Parts: sequence; structure tokens; C-alpha cells
Amino acid sequence: MRIDNIGILRLLLALVGYLMLTAAPGRAETEALAGIARGEYLVRAAGCISCHTDKANKGAFLAGGRALESPYGTFYSSNITPDAETGIGAWSDRDFIHALRHGESPTGRTYYPAFPYASYSAMQRGDMLDIKAYLFAQAPVHQENRGHELRFPFSWRFSIYPWRWLFFSAASPDLAKNGQSSATERGRYLVDVLGHCAECHTPRNIAGGLKRGAPLAGTRYGPNGGSVPNITPDSKTGIGDWSIADLVFFFQTGLKPDGDDVQGHMRETIEDGLRHLSVEDLTAIAAHLKALPPIRRAVRQTGQHSYTTDYDDW
Repeated sequence: MRIDNIGILRLLLALVGYLMLTAAPGRAETEALAGIARGEYLVRAAGCISCHTDKANKGAFLAGGRALESPYGTFYSSNITPDAETGIGAWSDRDFIHALRHGESPTGRTYYPAFPYASYSAMQRGDMLDIKAYLFAQAPVHQENRGHELRFPFSWRFSIYPWRWLFFSAASPDLAKNGQSSATERGRYLVDVLGHCAECHTPRNIAGGLKRGAPLAGTRYGPNGGSVPNITPDSKTGIGDWSIADLVFFFQTGLKPDGDDVQGHMRETIEDGLRHLSVEDLTAIAAHLKALPPIRRAVRQTGQHSYTTDYDDW
């Protein structure tokens, strides 16, 4: 049987079409797996694991319930596993992005700023979706969220609205698209947005707003009552005497230049997050911190769970 040139061409086109159709699922699966891997990296950079896993009580991974003591009362982290009823399994991409960008649930419920959406708001959309892909790849855990135990007037959810009016402005998508081509910009993004370092290392006023005149200058009212150090490059009260290599080694090991090791919430931040980041990203973080204006502010040392009613930082 003779096959003419047109017939051969048709056979080749059919073969190419078949290969494209059969290869497409493989490419899609590869891209999905790559997104999950990027998401895991971002989850660690964003500190999600240590806050949303109640390790002290052997809680399930990312199922929430961890207590976070503060001068305003005790907050409990939420379930961010893909359980459809008690977690975020029913959330769409749009729901997830809206929660991070605007601090609101899919039902319109406003979150307390213990969830650091004021920082996450400037996160890039692609990073948000990669984080969601990783979370949705984890095992769903059916665990109801625990209600916060807050002091008056913070126990009134209405009190969030004055705070938002005074201290929160959602980042525009254009702002969140700012490039990360330079190490300087990458360091800023990791510190200010993903790492949300200011949420712990910047003192707050009586209304819960960050003191913009003392960014990253430390406070004795950190998570669970522990003091949080000044991480500006001041030579006497901050990290001015630390080299970039000192900082990178600290992020990897928790060991300070004097040989002391860090404890408390920062230890968890390193174990679950920072030590998993690349040397390039850790160096970018260190370089950004060293380039900040130094602020002289001595932070009184306190132990964990040592809150008093004398909030002299205010």
C-alpha cells in the first residue's frame, strides 16, 4: 500500500498532537509539585509552622490551638489544614489571597492582628498561592478553632475596627508586585513581609499599633511575656557589633557571637523556619538588618509568661 506525502504529514501531525495531549498532565503535575515545594519554603520563611502547631500539647501539624499570650489577653492560632469544616479546605484562591491581603475571612469576619496580615498584605500573589498549594497538600485535621481569651475592651471584636482605621492599610496588588531582583530588596521582603519581624521586634502603643519611630528596636512585651531584643545595628543596645556572617550563623544554629544560645519563641522560629532557608536569603536578611538606621533602645530582660499590668513601654 502506497502512502503519499499528505498521508505521512497527517500521521506526523496526529502523532505530535497525541504526544502533546499525553505530556500535558505530566507538565501540570510537575508544575504543581514545584509550587508545593516553593510553598513549603515560603511557609518556613513566614513562620507559619511554629505559630499554627501546638507542639507543647502535642497538637497536630498546622491544626492551630497554640496559645499566644500578650498584654491584650491570650490569642489561639487557627487551624490552617485543608479540613473543609474546621480548617481552610473550602477556601478558594481568592478567599486565601483576601485573608492575607485584607485580614478578613471568606465570610467577612475580621481577624485580630495577632494574625500578621498587616505584614502579609504586601506579599506577592504568586507566593500566596504557593503557600496555599503547600497547605492544601497537608493532611486535613478536623479540629475546631479555640476562642480567644482577651481583656476588655479588646474582647469586643468591634475594637478591631478603630485599630484598622488607625494602623492598617491593605497593600495594593501593584505594591505587592515590587521586584526582588536585588539582594537588598529581597532582604527587605523577607524581613518586612514574609518574616513579619516587626510584629514581634517593634514596640507597640496602648492601642496595639506599632511604634513607627522605633522599628525593630525591641520590646519587653513579646510573645508569651518574653522580652524581644533590639535588632537594629546600634552598637550598644542592638546588633551593631554583629557581622553579617555572625547573623547568618545565628539564623542557622541559634548561637550568638558570644556562644550563648537563643531560647523561647526565637528558637522555634529558627528550628521551624530560618535554618531551612538558603544561605543567599539568610545573607540578604542580615544585610538588610545591618543597613537599617541604628536605634539606641535598651530592652529590659524578662522571662516567659511574666506579664504584669505595668506596661511601661506605653
